[in-house]
Amino acid sequence: MNSNSPLKLNRRQFLLRSAITSGGIIATNLLSKSTVFAQAPAIITSDKVRPTIPYGVASGDISGNGAVIWSRSDRPARIIVEYATNEYFRGAQRVLGPTALEARDYTARVYLKNLPSSEQIFYKVTFQDLDNTKIYSEPAVGTFRTAPAYRQNIFFAWSGDTAGQGWGINPDFGGMRIYETIRKLNPDFFIHSGDTIYADGPMQSEVKLDDGSIWKNIITPEKSKVAETLAEFRGNYIYNLLDENVRRFNAQVPILAQWDDHETTNNWYPGEILDDSRYTVKDVSLLAQRANQAFLEYFPIRIEGDEPSRIYRSFKYGPLLEIFMLDERSYRGPNTKNDQTEQSAEMAFLGNAQVRWLKNQLRKSTAKWKVIASDMPIGLVVPDGSTNFENLANGDGPALGRELELADLLRFIKRNDIKNVVWLTADVHYAAAHYYDPNKAQFQDFKPFWEFVAGPLNSGTFGPNKLDNTFGPEVKFLSIPTDLKANRPPSEGFQFFGTVKIDSYTEVMTVALLNLEGKTLYSVDLPPEK
Repeated sequence: MNSNSPLKLNRRQFLLRSAITSGGIIATNLLSKSTVFAQAPAIITSDKVRPTIPYGVASGDISGNGAVIWSRSDRPARIIVEYATNEYFRGAQRVLGPTALEARDYTARVYLKNLPSSEQIFYKVTFQDLDNTKIYSEPAVGTFRTAPAYRQNIFFAWSGDTAGQGWGINPDFGGMRIYETIRKLNPDFFIHSGDTIYADGPMQSEVKLDDGSIWKNIITPEKSKVAETLAEFRGNYIYNLLDENVRRFNAQVPILAQWDDHETTNNWYPGEILDDSRYTVKDVSLLAQRANQAFLEYFPIRIEGDEPSRIYRSFKYGPLLEIFMLDERSYRGPNTKNDQTEQSAEMAFLGNAQVRWLKNQLRKSTAKWKVIASDMPIGLVVPDGSTNFENLANGDGPALGRELELADLLRFIKRNDIKNVVWLTADVHYAAAHYYDPNKAQFQDFKPFWEFVAGPLNSGTFGPNKLDNTFGPEVKFLSIPTDLKANRPPSEGFQFFGTVKIDSYTEVMTVALLNLEGKTLYSVDLPPEK
């Protein structure tokens, strides 16, 4: 049995008892959501006086010996993280973290270092009152597994597109149920492939469905209009955290997050000036600056000192896997007809600096499998208006415009004989498996490869999009009918995510696409190129 099997970790992780805090002994069971206090020497007082943790905890950006722990207080307070390799917190270590202040919306993160590899880590977050250091919040607990140092079975999940197109938290539906479906599979980590919020998607309290029934959304002021202020962008992230499925998921599954367009506004690019009557702030670069701050505040992302706003990064997950997280939003040129015949700054998609970084990381990677986490699919046509294109793809034919950047990257991978590259993505609100074959392509100077698409996560279902034959994609699987009516609600079941298993012995990568109920719709085994 895989040591990461759901049976073992469910039993072990969520009987989190006897968590020892500096304020006393706390017994916590996340499944029953009960908290029992034992005798404690610290000052125990009401939540009106002491800090509280309204939105739980999260871990992310994990490595073999480190991780980021995130949480949010309801007021200025100092974050404290205790962690151990057992659920009883015997021998726990304590890290005094930074102060959560209003400037960061009371969010805080702690970087855990020198952790043992391939180990289940149990952690507990408390917030300490700034005026009376004997006053602490109730603790919030979580767990994650560090990356392996040696060959070991790997199992992770990915998807994207959370709470979009007017479909929010519906208590009658059970909230964002797909997060609970993924959590129960107990993946080692989860890649959120973008559209983590829909800052440009206001919600209504009720939506009438085709059958006459009513979808009921929880509504907040920040979700009642498009986000323009920093507070409104933050409010979109807080909205998702109101869902107990999401909070429970965050406490168990480490997150690797990237962004796409809806964290700011639909189809945006730097320098764009909006022609949208819903907005009083028309400068998209200003909106994106606020959106970037809120995104980094509300995800457990390692923020580097020299580039604090940078989202693209990579993760080595043992000898079998390395993940390259892209940012296809911050460095692109304007959305145009995308038909330029030569590369230029105007037709950038990743941008020169990110392309150089990606090439260098791919070339020096020693991992058996290289996963490129892309916030948009490569070969699907995504229009922006009647004449322009939002994506790389611009329709059938030779490589033009932004496709030239991709052609250069694919040529580089081939000429440097970089093996076992797989693309994972979301964005288009359905699931699909695409195989890119140079023998069927207009541009042919590349190694064949797979691209897998998954989503949405509690958003409207659309599609399918038209494929562009420039790089020879073939649809191996499609999760929806070709005549599906647009913007189907989550209650119709067209919600999807993907999983990846890598066998430590055979090194075979198995990619599966699953639905809202966790049923496998498609699966393929990819033997590694030797």
